[in-house]
Amino acid sequence: MLEATTLGITIDRSWRELYDAIWEPQFFPKWASGLSQSSLQREGDRWRAKGPEGTVWIRFTPPNEFGIMDHHVDVGGGREVYIPLRVIENGEGAEVILTLFRQQGMSDEKFREDQDWVKRDLEGLRALMSA
Repeated sequence: MLEATTLGITIDRSWRELYDAIWEPQFFPKWASGLSQSSLQREGDRWRAKGPEGTVWIRFTPPNEFGIMDHHVDVGGGREVYIPLRVIENGEGAEVILTLFRQQGMSDEKFREDQDWVKRDLEGLRALMSA
């Protein structure tokens, strides 16, 4: 079992409106700094992208009625990283929550760095969707 931490933000938009605006894979590079908009290309049921450490393959959850935006990132070498992501209702607003799993062999420092990175990306999403 992997250690996990859940990070989230509140956005002052209805959850449905927010989800409908951001669920498409093409929208992820606008706020997920690990993906490059120019490199995100669909190939069959997955997407190819340039990640911080080279090419990655991503499978996104299809659009759904539950606010689920999970994705699986194939980083090569038979390693796939699962990233649960949800948009949930919070009254008139929404919560965006992401669970980050500490990968095998990851140092405490690297896990903290990844958490800080996710926090920055989530704040970027809030700024983008609050404008």
